[in-house]
Amino acid sequence: MAESSDSVSVNVETIYLGGKHIIRTGQGSISVIIYGDQDKPALITYPDLALNYMSCFQQLFFCPEAASLLLHNFCIYHICPPGHELGAAALNPEDPVPSVDDLTDQILEVLNYFRLGAVMGMGVTAGAYILTLFAMKYKERILGLILVSPLCKAPSWTEWFHNKVMSNLLYFYGMCGLLKEYLLSRYFSKEVRGSSEVPESDIVQACRRLLDERQSINVLRFLQALDRRSDISEGLRTLGCRTLIFVGENSPFQCEALHMIAKLDRRCSALVEVQACGSMVTEEQPHAMLIPMEYFLMGYGLYRRVKISGSPRSPLSCIAPELLSPENMGLKLKPIKTRLSTQR
Repeated sequence: MAESSDSVSVNVETIYLGGKHIIRTGQGSISVIIYGDQDKPALITYPDLALNYMSCFQQLFFCPEAASLLLHNFCIYHICPPGHELGAAALNPEDPVPSVDDLTDQILEVLNYFRLGAVMGMGVTAGAYILTLFAMKYKERILGLILVSPLCKAPSWTEWFHNKVMSNLLYFYGMCGLLKEYLLSRYFSKEVRGSSEVPESDIVQACRRLLDERQSINVLRFLQALDRRSDISEGLRTLGCRTLIFVGENSPFQCEALHMIAKLDRRCSALVEVQACGSMVTEEQPHAMLIPMEYFLMGYGLYRRVKISGSPRSPLSCIAPELLSPENMGLKLKPIKTRLSTQR
């Protein structure tokens, strides 16, 4: 990595990979993948159901603009739900199913293992719920949250029904074709999932292949934990950290994100709605996250402006920094990178 300066060239291929770590916790073993210089501030990630860092965050972290923003300024700790890492063996079905509280306690043990203090958190859907609950339980260990299509309520009847169908498919048929369709509709918009006339996009095809590697019992156990989650809405106003929420307008969890932003303190929270996008904005439209994240992180003094060699002038220069200052954190960006409308 180059020395700090006003203009720095970042080569994604040279980012240091700290390797895979298996951490034994009181709730079982958990896998952590580290990218970057461990002397830098820490950013932890937590993916959605049946995903890991490869299938949930790769498009975001490996686009050059995001590398200049995130990998240049943070050491990334990708935390996988139990049994969701690449090449994971099947978990013992006789072991107790962890609760969402158990999963948050695992995160605490990971931070303690690496001797990390307060960290930034980034989670997608189920992972966003886990990190939000962690921030509520351990306020002193979270600097801020970047949440993508988050959950904060107990499962609705619709979600409960879908979860029941997925649980039965996992138990009786494993990672079958119908289950993968359920999951892909959870993650992506119709535009990228394709149709009889339009082929699936590359990101959907890649995700489908990665789902083939998941152990069905491992996914089932995470799903069972999520199905028993409680409503944490009432605790959101006292969350105590700045929060940036992204949600795709075609996400099945859009209403949940709108409910969550309404419960958060408007002085330190912001909502970004991404048009023509499903739940997994990190994979489907990662560039839509760059402008809001830049100014969100500037509030912590963590972002140093970086110029990527050979890239065109950044669109970030066309939006005033005041737009995501603490006093304006109630703004809603819609559509992507072009128009601002005030939340009412």
